[in-house]
Amino acid sequence: MLVTGNDILIPAREGKYGVGAFNTNNMEITQAIIHTAERLRSPVIVQMSEGAIKYGGQDLANIVKDIAERATVPVALHLDHGSSYASALNAIKMGFTSVMIDASHHSFDENVAETRRVVEAAHAMGISVEAEIGRLGGVEEHVIVDEKDAFLTDPQEAVAFVDQTNVDYLAIAIGTSHGAYKGKGRPYIDQARIVKIGELLGIPLVAHGSSGVPAEITQRFRDSGGEIGEAVGIADEDLREACKHGIAKVNVDTDLRLASTVGIREILKASPKEFDPRKIFGPAREVMSQIIEHKMGVLGSVGKAGPAPVQVR
Repeated sequence: MLVTGNDILIPAREGKYGVGAFNTNNMEITQAIIHTAERLRSPVIVQMSEGAIKYGGQDLANIVKDIAERATVPVALHLDHGSSYASALNAIKMGFTSVMIDASHHSFDENVAETRRVVEAAHAMGISVEAEIGRLGGVEEHVIVDEKDAFLTDPQEAVAFVDQTNVDYLAIAIGTSHGAYKGKGRPYIDQARIVKIGELLGIPLVAHGSSGVPAEITQRFRDSGGEIGEAVGIADEDLREACKHGIAKVNVDTDLRLASTVGIREILKASPKEFDPRKIFGPAREVMSQIIEHKMGVLGSVGKAGPAPVQVR
């Protein structure tokens, strides 16, 4: 069932579990996300970035909405990192049920003003809104932030921001970063900051840049001919702990990109004469499903959508 972000994230915050927000760029990724959620009885959020909208447009949004509407678990279609009021309105027009306005690169007052505009328009249409305060480092599509420009979210500033914007859920900078390269060794996650913000705010909190970048997947990527440096992701234990204290939406993109490419590379390496797209993209979908299943288990969302409905014969 296609629902709003609030329909999914408010119960997650109250239940102290997280919901995966997975980025999609095509039908196979979308199927992997929603079909895995259906099988595991987990709520899920499917995200499209502005890059995905440029690539797949209304056709891709319609694929997500169609599969979501036929699913028996809650599914939201979310705009990831909307860069402007116009971008958010366009996503709402396309049928998105949740939008993000990311004005975190502006001053606090400018961020408030732009976020408030989006909130007023989206709430009038029954659409929930995410915003961001603080800045994550790293690279993800049009989001490029040097480490020198990244800063963690100030708890008191977060409270003032929510009070002034009436935003539904808030992305906070806690040490995660976009992309596959999150530094040397295990990335530091400021759990104390999460606890503090979670105590001050009752709304769902969002962790961006939360791919795990599993060592097994990166090694399979290399073994199948890919080139990747010493990529490292967010530890499962850190995500489990964060979800206990307010993190309800957990963004994952890099993991699915890697998994999809691994599935494709392995097939083409093993069967260089293969040109049936079903036999190339099908295995990629399966590898992505495995990654999604693991992440849902880590976040604690498995079974939270209730039992499967009884089919009447």
